[in-house]
This record gives sequence, structure tokens and C-alpha cells, in this order.
Amino acid sequence: SSQLSQFMDHNNPLSELTHKRRLSALGPGGLSRDRAGFEVRDVHYTHYGRMCPVETPEGPNIGLINSLASYARINKYGFIEAPYRVVDKTDKENPRVTDKTIYITADEEDKYVVAQANTELDDEGHFLNKNVSGRYRTETATFPKSRIDLMDVSPRMVFSVATSMIPFLQNDDANRALMGSNMQRQAVPLMTTEAP
Repeated sequence: SSQLSQFMDHNNPLSELTHKRRLSALGPGGLSRDRAGFEVRDVHYTHYGRMCPVETPEGPNIGLINSLASYARINKYGFIEAPYRVVDKTDKENPRVTDKTIYITADEEDKYVVAQANTELDDEGHFLNKNVSGRYRTETATFPKSRIDLMDVSPRMVFSVATSMIPFLQNDDANRALMGSNMQRQAVPLMTTEAP
């Protein structure tokens, strides 16, 4: 009866999983397709680690229907949270990346400088380089290691499950990656499965 109540997509296991992780800006209390402009549909920096920048339908729903990122979760208030590794700054000059993980919302993330997941660390978790590539709000730059507060948990945290399944994604054009993410959900399983 509701616009947001749908029968599950039973095409293959991925289509079921993706359907359960779908996010919609439409429906009661949301936007309408015809009135939604470009700004609403576009990728925003707060989507990082929360909503997949690639997986969205083509056509009138583009950017209005999205997919939850691989490691994201929805908190009790309905906000999307992304996980980050905590940086221990007891020694200001030589901070250490711990295994402690915290989930934070986009507005909380604005307070922190976040390092990339593939930043080089030694066995104790100390940064190997003086300057570290990271993000602060809309800015992506190189920061001194003393300024780093958090670190991404994985390079895959940015994308949805379907997008993460594309091999060598970094070499693909964004439009083709979008088509690939969507077409994997249309694959029909064999009656008797066969090893690839």
C-alpha cells in the first residue's frame, strides 16, 4: 500500500541483498521525481562511506534512489553512520592508529580530519610518513600526521556491495561502473551451478 513497500527482487542473491539495502528519497515526506533538481540528485561529500556514489538507477530516479555503503549502518534515530578507526594522540608527534572502531554520522565527521584506509603504517600502527593524505569536510589534501583524528576502515567502505564486486573498479569510467553495478542484479542463476 505504501510507495516504499515493495516485493523483494528474487533474481539472484545479490539482487535480494541490494534491494534490502536500498535508500529512497521518494515516498511520503520525501521528494517528488518531477520537482527534484540536480543538486538533490548529485553526489555530496557527506555520502562518503554512507551512500554509494556509483549505484543508482539510470533514468528519472537517478540520484533519488541510492544504495547503503558496504560498512554503513543506520542508527536508532534513522541517520546513516560510517565506521572509522580511532587515532590515539597521546603522543602528539607520533600518533598511533588503534583497532578501536567508532561509527559516526556525517555532521559529527565534520569535526575530524580523516586519513585514507591505505595509509602506510608500521606494525604498531604509527604513520610511516610525516604527511598523510586525508579529508576534512570538502577538502582532500595532505595533512601533517599530528592533525589526523580518524582513519577509514577499508578502501571498500565508500561503495555498495554490488559496486565492490566489480574488479579493478578504479580503472573504470563512472557511467560504466554504474551500469555494471545495476546489471549484476539482473544475472539469472543456473539450474545446476557450475564453478566459473
